Amino acid sequence: MRSYAIGDIHGHPDKLAALHRLIAADRAACGDGDAPVVHVGDLVDRGPDSRGVLDLLIAGIAAGENWVVLKGNHDRMFRGFMADPDYHDPRLRPDLWWLHERLGGDTTLASYGIAGADERALHDLHDEATARVPAAHVAFLAGLPLYHLRGECLFVHAGIRPGIDLHDQSEDDLLWIRREFLEDARDHGVLVIHGHTPVQGVTHYGNRVNIDTGAGYGRPMSAVVTEGRAVFQLTDRGRVAVVPPRP
Repeated sequence: MRSYAIGDIHGHPDKLAALHRLIAADRAACGDGDAPVVHVGDLVDRGPDSRGVLDLLIAGIAAGENWVVLKGNHDRMFRGFMADPDYHDPRLRPDLWWLHERLGGDTTLASYGIAGADERALHDLHDEATARVPAAHVAFLAGLPLYHLRGECLFVHAGIRPGIDLHDQSEDDLLWIRREFLEDARDHGVLVIHGHTPVQGVTHYGNRVNIDTGAGYGRPMSAVVTEGRAVFQLTDRGRVAVVPPRP
């Protein structure tokens, strides 16, 4: 069973479109145009054109592309701000907020033509965002699923809490978990394909594969194809096997 997956996007529609082209080429080579493309979340923030990313994804799905788009923690923060200017994500440190330069909400608003986010009152900023951010974008963010299970792979933004049934996982963990998941070496029953925690290159840890290669920090964005539990990164030179460490 073949599936494709794209790591954290963070406001880079050009990089995203380039990966879609690599996937289209691989689909053509395989003679399989139906395999889904799963985007593991963090569509927005930090990069130059979050609006362009949402436009691209919404248009592709409307045109019939078999794309699955998952919710990331940054997508939840954007949606939270649009619902309430005083929103603070429950898993975010108290001294940080969505518009803080470390998180990049200001660049997301700038992509909608909303300037000076770090200098303006929140409610004034929210009024302008309500006027400028298309309702279709807000609705799209609100409707994003938390995970996608297909064959032997589970696609999710941050990871899972080990030992907890998938249906009992909390949204907070699926969008934010790090140490408890990253440091757990047990088999989860499926191979978990995730992002959220940037790494230098697509990395297979045996029980999980991290595909967030730091697009939000100016580094490349990555795409993989899975067949059963076999994983290959898609490159301009074709497929490159991504293998777990030797025991």
